[in-house]
Amino acid sequence: MQTEFIILLIMLGSFILFAALRFPISISLIVAAILGALCSGFGFPLARLVEGAFGYLDAIMIIATAMIFMRSIERSGLLKTLANAIARVLHNRPYLLLAFMTLFIMFAGMITGSSTASVLTTGAIAYPVLTQLGLDKKRAGAIIAMSAIFGMIAPPVNIPVMIIGQGVDMPYMGFTYPLLWITIPLAFLTSFLFGGKYIHRIPKESIEKGTGGFLVYAPFILLIVLMLLEELRVLDLGMPLVFLLCALCATVTGKRFDFFKSSVEAIGDSLNILSILVGVGMFIQVMTMTGVRGFVVGSFVSIPQSVLFLTMAVGIPLFGAVSSFGSASVLGVPFLLSFLSGDVIVVTAALSMLAGLGDMVPPTALAGIFAAQVVGEKSYFKIFARSLISVAITIVACVFVVLYSKHVAALPPWLFWVVSGGFLGVLSLIKGKEAPKVV
Repeated sequence: MQTEFIILLIMLGSFILFAALRFPISISLIVAAILGALCSGFGFPLARLVEGAFGYLDAIMIIATAMIFMRSIERSGLLKTLANAIARVLHNRPYLLLAFMTLFIMFAGMITGSSTASVLTTGAIAYPVLTQLGLDKKRAGAIIAMSAIFGMIAPPVNIPVMIIGQGVDMPYMGFTYPLLWITIPLAFLTSFLFGGKYIHRIPKESIEKGTGGFLVYAPFILLIVLMLLEELRVLDLGMPLVFLLCALCATVTGKRFDFFKSSVEAIGDSLNILSILVGVGMFIQVMTMTGVRGFVVGSFVSIPQSVLFLTMAVGIPLFGAVSSFGSASVLGVPFLLSFLSGDVIVVTAALSMLAGLGDMVPPTALAGIFAAQVVGEKSYFKIFARSLISVAITIVACVFVVLYSKHVAALPPWLFWVVSGGFLGVLSLIKGKEAPKVV
């Protein structure tokens, strides 16, 4: 038996053991990395561990500032005002309203790269609108949980892609449209699959009016403008500074709040995610140092493709039950290197989607558990059972995306907007059922 294989078993075994003992995922990763280094004869490689800890500094800064931004616009009243405004405008177009509520739930995940943040912010705000549309707790919870996961994978911030890219020295560029093609259609399909038959129009008078005028939307508009300027290479402030500027803007355009206190709370809420990235960096650094990473890559390349697809479809989401980020780091990189014959950007995007599904898989199931809390459902497994069909469809879709990655990469960007606009246009023509009369 090869030495690298034994070290791999020690690292994975210790990681799973400590995670099963309810240690934080970050601590489990760090302990596994240290044990791997000790067992391979490198002792306690402090320099390597510190180097690995800073491997995802860019992602850590983006997530931290994005969480500050989300907390700021929540405190300013922007999120609730926006949700109510969408509901008031589209109250007599339930299918179009459901589509926009799906995008609204996804927004927090798109900005922070966290499904948990998405569920607890935009998901919690969207829940009353979903119930007014006629959805019960289980269906609303499933839509919130799955939309949060799709938002976590959608651009501009996708942490699993950053983790996989760091493992193969691939820059975080060119992922926007592959990620949009994967996430947006699946998100819409999920929402209409769960709620399409049950939704109805909402009486306008039952929708709460938003607080504040047009000025409350200024941080959101500023964010879009700055991101467009970055995309057009006109301005290059960097995402962390963009989020901070927009967060500061929220302090003067909506409800007044203590920015410092809000920022401290936001950083506190994001520490779990940030610490996982530190642990993942150490884990990968030790895998590289000990030769385990090369052994894993070599082993994966020799596996027949038929078996490889099945392993990818089942293994990545299941490992994501421990940590979607850990799944991206441990399995994402080897699988990417096994599919180098395809388009690496599209393949990476699909692998990140599979890793993200881990947030619905027990026992951790962060998105599902928090969604159950938001909708007041005592049993998370009812949300999980309702979501299973969406999870299965997503897995199959990702396998096909990997299989036909070059075809997906060849799709022109304008086609996405034409298809999306046409779909929303069709939804706008459907009036839907009348709201039930209250006796």
